[in-house]
Amino acid sequence: MALFKKQKNTQNPKIRLIGVKKSFDSKKVLDGVDLDIYPGESLVIIGGSGTGKSVTLKCILGLLAPDKGHVEIDGKHLDKLSKKEQDALRSQIGMLFQSGALFDSLNVWENVAFSLTQNKKISPAEAKKIAIEKLAQVGLNETVADVYPSDLSGGMKKRVGLARAIATNPAVIFFDEPTTGLDPIMSDVINDLIVSTVKTLGATALTITHDMSSARKIADRIAMLYEGKIIWIGTVKELDKTTNPYVRQFVAGSATGPINVEVKAVK
Repeated sequence: MALFKKQKNTQNPKIRLIGVKKSFDSKKVLDGVDLDIYPGESLVIIGGSGTGKSVTLKCILGLLAPDKGHVEIDGKHLDKLSKKEQDALRSQIGMLFQSGALFDSLNVWENVAFSLTQNKKISPAEAKKIAIEKLAQVGLNETVADVYPSDLSGGMKKRVGLARAIATNPAVIFFDEPTTGLDPIMSDVINDLIVSTVKTLGATALTITHDMSSARKIADRIAMLYEGKIIWIGTVKELDKTTNPYVRQFVAGSATGPINVEVKAVK
């Protein structure tokens, strides 16, 4: 399998993965991931289910330690930082979880302001004010602030999750399958909100998804993860012109090609 040619960039990476390997028992998930994500860039990692996209994200967050290789954020090796230093780095990161991951026992504004109230000395009144401002940025008015997640639609939960992700004005935002479970129209709304909020903050964004419509809309560059390695990386225009057979098959959603999908019969 021919790997991609590394593209030149004069900037120092905001996030860098060097030779990252990760296995669980005998199952090899990441097999030497090399990836640079630059300041202010929106990079999307695509790949099928079980290819290691979520494990890559967890390694960057420091939730999983690579077996080999290392992760750098702002040139700092995560594995060489103290817990306090790692926590300081994580405080600069926002996260939109796949399921929204809202706290059922907290109302909307309390969910949005959770990081503010937990990690900073800020009054409830100020926290609510900031939460309402962030809700407005994702197209929700203040009447939503006092309701609970159980009263929200799937699309509204995603918006609240996005408002929470940007509440602290993070330098980095991660999006984990941001359009999963949404209809095509709401998916496009969420994609537009991701693009606008990332640009407004000037943040560096990393998204993992198998939704090609989403990837095309929000990405500056797209990287494909397959068999534990980044096998291709480029812009959306380059994606449409690539001759890489693995990428072409995945983008086309074709059952025919070099990517073999094992289908087990139900007995």
